[in-house]
Amino acid sequence: MPATPAWPPKSLPRLFVRTPLAAGANIELDATQANYLGNVLRLKEGGELLVFDGGSGEWLANILDAAKKRMTLTVERRTREPEIVPDVWLAFAPVKRTQTDWLVEKATELGAVRLIPVMTQRTVAERVKLERLEAISIEAAEQCGRTLLPEILEPLSLKQLLDQMGSRTLYFADEKGGEPAASAMRPGSALILTGPEGGFTAEERALVRSAHGSIAISLGPRILRAETAALAALAAYMALAGDWR
Repeated sequence: MPATPAWPPKSLPRLFVRTPLAAGANIELDATQANYLGNVLRLKEGGELLVFDGGSGEWLANILDAAKKRMTLTVERRTREPEIVPDVWLAFAPVKRTQTDWLVEKATELGAVRLIPVMTQRTVAERVKLERLEAISIEAAEQCGRTLLPEILEPLSLKQLLDQMGSRTLYFADEKGGEPAASAMRPGSALILTGPEGGFTAEERALVRSAHGSIAISLGPRILRAETAALAALAAYMALAGDWR
């Protein structure tokens, strides 16, 4: 009887670095990264890993020198070109910290190009720690194989968001109803907007519905949590109009 294959399949560790990558370049890792590779993964001189800088694709690197809190990599060759992802932004009203962290992690995995916290009248989170969300996004990208990190913006008001969206289609997840997502979503530059735990106010709903390119969509008959709605809408876009097709 054949053995059941392990999942996920064994692969080289992946690491995001802020230094631009090129064949032959030497990369000095920070103490945290050196500790992770050396003490957690037990990699030593000569060990291999994959690295990416968020713009130039993925590269194979070797550990050139390793010490207790220091490690130097040498870049060998590019293994993957920069990824091409659909031009979709996800704008969401921040919720409690744990749920927002989870939302950012999964939106990175799903392939969002830009993540935009939106402060609405019923948003419960008073502030957003972008440095923390960036760290969560980097870890998610390392795990899921992305080579392009989503851009995470400073929080915007609803009006600021609508003023900055340009000509892209706005898919507005309106809890009061709209066109089914399955028939509404089309390929092309998109902005998905989902609301806070208490929903949008009547004034906000009117403002969004009146915006140029706005399409109110329905995410089904059930009441979804704010973070679930954001990810459901993004997943629907990827399946119907994005790179899942």
